[in-house]
Amino acid sequence: MNRIWSKGMSILLVSIMTGSLLSGCMNSSENGEGDGEGNGTTLKILHNWNGSGGSDNGITPIEEVIKEKTGVTLEWEYTKGSETEKVNQIFATQDLPDIYTGPAWGGELDGIIKAAKEGQLVDISDKLDNYPNLAQSIAEENVPPALYEKAINAYDGKKYLLLQNQPATNEDGIDWLYGFYVRKDIAEKVGVDPQSVVTKEDFYAFLKKIKDANLQENGQPVFPLGGFSNGWSVGIGNTMFYSGAGYVDKGDGTLEHSFFTPGYEEYMLFYRKMVAEGLLDPDVFTQTDPIAKEKINQGRIAILAAHYPAILDASKEYVTSHPGSDYIPVGPLERADVDPSRPVDLGIQGNNVTVITKNCKGACVDAALKFLDYMASDEGFMLSRYGVQGVHWDLKDGKPVANKEWFDKFAADQSGKVRKNVGISIGLESLTGLDRINSYAGGDIWADQDRVDAMDHARKVLRPNGIQVITAYNPGDVITKAPEWEMLKPSMDRMGDAWKEAVFAKSDEAAMSIINELRDQLRNTGYDQAMQFTNDNLKGKEVVTVQMPN
Repeated sequence: MNRIWSKGMSILLVSIMTGSLLSGCMNSSENGEGDGEGNGTTLKILHNWNGSGGSDNGITPIEEVIKEKTGVTLEWEYTKGSETEKVNQIFATQDLPDIYTGPAWGGELDGIIKAAKEGQLVDISDKLDNYPNLAQSIAEENVPPALYEKAINAYDGKKYLLLQNQPATNEDGIDWLYGFYVRKDIAEKVGVDPQSVVTKEDFYAFLKKIKDANLQENGQPVFPLGGFSNGWSVGIGNTMFYSGAGYVDKGDGTLEHSFFTPGYEEYMLFYRKMVAEGLLDPDVFTQTDPIAKEKINQGRIAILAAHYPAILDASKEYVTSHPGSDYIPVGPLERADVDPSRPVDLGIQGNNVTVITKNCKGACVDAALKFLDYMASDEGFMLSRYGVQGVHWDLKDGKPVANKEWFDKFAADQSGKVRKNVGISIGLESLTGLDRINSYAGGDIWADQDRVDAMDHARKVLRPNGIQVITAYNPGDVITKAPEWEMLKPSMDRMGDAWKEAVFAKSDEAAMSIINELRDQLRNTGYDQAMQFTNDNLKGKEVVTVQMPN
């Protein structure tokens, strides 16, 4: 685990009066260049998270403070669609932001690493001494080991990537409580105690009962199981069929990708069965985020798969108008080949990497680093999450306390737009260095008590043995350093699509053909040699072979 964040609470210096906040300059020029009149710099920033968004009212009060502190005005771009495709698109078309921030894993990270190796990012290694908050965010002791070797310290001493939101301490390691959650009223209607659902057979029977009840909302059918945009994260049932990690122990101390295991086949066939029998929303893998949320708001999803905060947010409007329809946890469900008494293994690691692209040159780089270092400071951390001190919150007895007027406004706003118009949840929190929301910032001051109670209840149900944060080496990071990786990667990237194609294939035989054809393709593009490389490099090291999403 990372070192303990030991710095105590300091008195924050932000004390900007509202009047001055609203009188900031808007005259800066674009693309990281100053306007020559001392009005600061405008930086174009891409927040590469599908469905993210900003303020309806232009520059926000939080951004006004940032501008006053750093001289930087932000011009945002948000992603609607695949984050991986967006990464590939911006570097292929050279339509680059000045600053990019996005997911710190999977294909998005691979795209950023590739851009670093191609010279498309700014090397900040010789500048970090002047920006201590940024240096701290990528100090070796603050980054998961495999990620450090793969992405942070992988360029012969040069540094291109900043890691964001890695928990500074154990208490900052937030469990987002991924799982299946059922509407309480529907569970009662079909006569099933959600906590009696433990095995995959129980889960299937539960979905069948819901389907057989022929429930409808406003004349439209209720889907037994659904998710959010592009299938997020309906596939988390995989842990019922294999350990949930990308790579599993073959039993002889060597590793195999889970795609090659019998458990993976059972997992795919189970989802096929759910689609064929109308238990799973058939559009779940293609729908957009607004459509997914519309279905939830219409009361058309009985069981949702995702992390709990997203479910609470998405269902708030429907639950308010339909008391008793709140989503409650199902299970805990069995984990294949895992001792039931084992604490839940959570792969908690930073959720964003941030880079400065080659589009930013000269003074733009200095402005970007000044801005990013400020955001990673204690002051920037508090500002991005709580708003403007003295306006939205204040310190009482050394602890941050929400201004009641704003607490009530946020609580009453079901769309989240009021927060965004302040500047909260528009992406700035993705740029604040180590996560110290509990150890430094005193917790989420905007959380309403009902939400806190719901999370506490779900935690007691789904984590009866607690959690343990994974600190071992992830084979998925090691295999990318194999000589065969460039040839193998396109086949590896096909796994998710192949699974979905198999789920919707005409027959089980056709589905297995899709899986086996890709297995052959993987072997023909160097899989066996890359796995040998991975196994050789992980000898004697603690390796991730059991994992739950976080």
